Amino acid sequence: MKRTLFTILAAGAFATIAFDAFGQAISPLFGYAKLAPVGLAGATLKTVFGASPSGAAHLLHTITGLLFYVIGYYAIARPVQRAVLPKLHWGVTAVVYGIALWVFALYIMAHLVAGMPAFLGFTGITWVALWGHIVYAVVAAATLELRGETLDLPQKRAAAVS
Repeated sequence: MKRTLFTILAAGAFATIAFDAFGQAISPLFGYAKLAPVGLAGATLKTVFGASPSGAAHLLHTITGLLFYVIGYYAIARPVQRAVLPKLHWGVTAVVYGIALWVFALYIMAHLVAGMPAFLGFTGITWVALWGHIVYAVVAAATLELRGETLDLPQKRAAAVS
């Protein structure tokens, strides 16, 4: 259990660093939009709680990247994929999961919760966010896979014949 928790935290740390480096440094360096995940977290907090105390948006972004998104891959995306399509490479699952994270962040959180335009109006930041979430998911998944951390769904038990 300790090893799994360490691996989840490491995967989240590496993936969050990759996401932030891509979205806030590499993308603008090449002339593309700069991501503002802390701004989105702050807008979400303000909408949900009526305020966004200093530091809370950074904390929400960090916890989401460090734990919640990695746990989503580890406990939901990968086990479901292994149960339904067991021979599918984990990399495909990671890319699909990254796209799902992008939809969650830019449609559910930004639009439905924070009241911003859906997918932030399909501007430059939208596409950087798509690639950023895919980068995040691939780095997190690769870390989990390289450490051999998998969680399988419980198998149906055959009815006892008496």
